[in-house]
Amino acid sequence: MRIISGRGIADSVGQFCVAAIGAALAIVLWLGCGKVGAAGETKPNIIILFADDLGYGDLGCYGHPTIHTPNLDRMAAEGMKFTQFYSAASVCTPSRAALLTGRLPIRSGMCSDRRRVLFPDSAGGLPDDEITIAEALHRQGYATACIGKWHLGHLPQYLPRRHGFDYYFGLPYSNDMQNQRRGDPPLPLLRNEEIIEQPAVQQTLTRRYTEEAVAFIRRSKDQPFFLYLPYTFPHVPLYASEAFQGRSRRGLYGDVVEELDASVGTILEVIRREGLAERTLVFFTSDNGPWLTQRLDGGSAGLLRDGKGCTFEGGMRVPAIAWWPGTIAPGRTCHDLACTMDLFPTSLGLAGAELPQDRPIDGVDMMPLFRGESGLRRVMFYYRGTRLMAVRVGPFKAHFYTQPAYGPGSDTPVPHDPPLLYQLEHDPSEQFDVAQKHPDVLAEIASIVEEHRRTLVPGMPQLDAVIQSTK
Repeated sequence: MRIISGRGIADSVGQFCVAAIGAALAIVLWLGCGKVGAAGETKPNIIILFADDLGYGDLGCYGHPTIHTPNLDRMAAEGMKFTQFYSAASVCTPSRAALLTGRLPIRSGMCSDRRRVLFPDSAGGLPDDEITIAEALHRQGYATACIGKWHLGHLPQYLPRRHGFDYYFGLPYSNDMQNQRRGDPPLPLLRNEEIIEQPAVQQTLTRRYTEEAVAFIRRSKDQPFFLYLPYTFPHVPLYASEAFQGRSRRGLYGDVVEELDASVGTILEVIRREGLAERTLVFFTSDNGPWLTQRLDGGSAGLLRDGKGCTFEGGMRVPAIAWWPGTIAPGRTCHDLACTMDLFPTSLGLAGAELPQDRPIDGVDMMPLFRGESGLRRVMFYYRGTRLMAVRVGPFKAHFYTQPAYGPGSDTPVPHDPPLLYQLEHDPSEQFDVAQKHPDVLAEIASIVEEHRRTLVPGMPQLDAVIQSTK
């Protein structure tokens, strides 16, 4: 682990500025190549609603028997529900980096085998030369806001307004990161770069995020806008506002999810009332699966195996709903493979921006799926930190290693040679190894893995460096 002293950080400012200027020039050159829509063309608004640790089985429209989610259920009924949608990682930091950049987190250095996420003492963050959805859309005339949990670096050079967002309101990292034994400060709530409350009053967060989102939509409605709303919950510790406490038959976890559902309902209603529905894509999903070791404070992966922190399906397959009246036909269910990284090329395509040509982009434009087409994505890579744990090709998934979700023994991967092989469309719970029946499938997957590893260039690691206290 690299230790950075307080003096070391100060000494590195000059180096950082030089690197930042060079990266900024490269981004400007790329952004200048973005195509502009036809004269008079109205670019659609884009809203991404990103829950934290919400499981595949936690919504009514995904089969939960007691959590009441009428707004998300209506969103699915009026739009498209995905049954095979994935986060790019099974924990917070890498999954958020992947969504915003359209790239596997190993490419940006936003994953690690030692520290799996960023902490309040972390010295790293999302590199300046990464291009986010916000940066690309800002160049196309979009107003941009991040409201909620960031978790891509809490130091000034890593905060949202350094990555294309005009406005930020929220927590810089997870809501449990105020460990006094580790030396964490009280949990800060930020507006742009200013701490406005410390510790943050967590019972009020979902309500205040919603209010901030509504205000941004209303003040930005006369131009195209991009709103990224990564909710703090249902990550533990769980908090619900007074209006939702004791309301759910599922207990506190259900209270928290039902308040998120109400937030989504409020945002969709504002979109309708402002006359923006037919030019606004709203996409709801989760950063990873449920934190099962939290017992009743954790959610459910439904019929999927395991949960947060692992590369079984329960750790990375998540609920996802797309809503866009007039573009996405109502009541549609998509069984195709799709991923959070696909939101990057989808958003850029809608804004009339070209994809960057100087780096691999792992996402695929989802617009054909929204129109009812299929067959866009066939391969999924499952990373845990920097280790390639599994690969899915079509309906088959090969596990080279397995590892349980967070909990005792979760840091010890179990290798499999030959790999385990599951036919996920027959066996989404990953119970029946069919490797002996399909040597041809394993051979194809081995070829895909060889090509992937041959061309992969990992980014400079960002998660292991820590700030040494000067006290």
